[in-house]
Amino acid sequence: MVWTRRLGALALASVLSVSASAADLVVYHNWASPAELAALNVLRDGLEAQGHRWMPLAIPHDANGDINVIQLIEGGTTPNVFLQMQPEIYRTLERQGKVLHLAEQLAGNGALAQLPQVVRDAITIDGAIVKVPTAIHADAMLYYSRAVAAATGVDPEDWTSLEDMWSDFDAVRAAGFQPLAIGAQPWQVGYLTHALVASLGAPGVYAGLYGETTDPAVLYDASLLEVFAWLRRFQQEADAGALHRDWNMATSMVISGTALLQLQGDWMKGEWTAAGKNDTDDFGCRFVPGAAHLPVTVDSWGLLGGVSPEMEAAERAFADLVVDAEVQARFAAAKGSTPVRLDAGGAIDSCSRKALQALDRADFALPTPHLTAPPAWIAAVWAVANQFWRDADMTPADAVAALKAAQTAF
Repeated sequence: MVWTRRLGALALASVLSVSASAADLVVYHNWASPAELAALNVLRDGLEAQGHRWMPLAIPHDANGDINVIQLIEGGTTPNVFLQMQPEIYRTLERQGKVLHLAEQLAGNGALAQLPQVVRDAITIDGAIVKVPTAIHADAMLYYSRAVAAATGVDPEDWTSLEDMWSDFDAVRAAGFQPLAIGAQPWQVGYLTHALVASLGAPGVYAGLYGETTDPAVLYDASLLEVFAWLRRFQQEADAGALHRDWNMATSMVISGTALLQLQGDWMKGEWTAAGKNDTDDFGCRFVPGAAHLPVTVDSWGLLGGVSPEMEAAERAFADLVVDAEVQARFAAAKGSTPVRLDAGGAIDSCSRKALQALDRADFALPTPHLTAPPAWIAAVWAVANQFWRDADMTPADAVAALKAAQTAF
């Protein structure tokens, strides 16, 4: 468990007013990269400008595993604000009378009318709005170095399939560069797996695999064999340092010109912008070549109810802050995300425009598994994917058989 404190706050007088009743808000999150922390500081500065205190409870997702707010409460640690997506967490808190409802508030402050439908869907559980949306991310994007692409004579924008992409890797290696920057921590392998399922899966396979209830029929679809065949090719392309590499360290390999590209969530952009780079001169971004679908994350905050009227007022002030149009623009610029509001101020770069355009394509953008599937099933899929990654003798058929066994036992 990592507790962090940052002294001082920048006033946001043009946007926010000082609260008459200050509170200490314990804020639980799992973000740790420089870009993520810079984005959090946008919110922290605004909250502290109102007179509240931000008390961070930070447990990085790649340090001690994912710990959810229910486990924290049961263990005697009760955050007031928590960064969680999974529906079952909110259902549990709802049964306990411990989650605040937000529909009236988001309608009253004007945010609700500016949210894309995919965001509205993500923050609604069983008909009730119980989350505060903070960022839109595409889980499966390629970010590439324009300098490395030019030096190797390849153009990532020309690729129409993963096979096209792979066919250029010999030229990349011959020029002295690494084709792929990969972090192979368990959660990164898990994200790569669902990125490949979305990109390569036949119609209905992604939704059937990562729905609220798994459809056993999708486990017999031949496209899953292709998913694991490609996961093996990514594993074989990984360098010796991949196993313990943080995602942002892999991003740094592309930023520094060591590697051509990284396939990750588009939170990569935050690292590029933090390094002073831009999408015109330094990096390009695109969906996975030939992708059938794009998994989309909507990062959201929950607010714990039932503490006290004063704390509820402070939590709701936090919600207003998060969805403020001007704050959304600055938060997105720091994190590398796309604003959740269609009317957010600030310049929208080409990568965010692509993410927004994906939301308008019929049946293209689909919710990340964390917005739909039970956490235990996601963990089961990740376990199979990571076993496959580590065991070079395991075949795609073996991996699919392991998924079938896991689903039967689930």
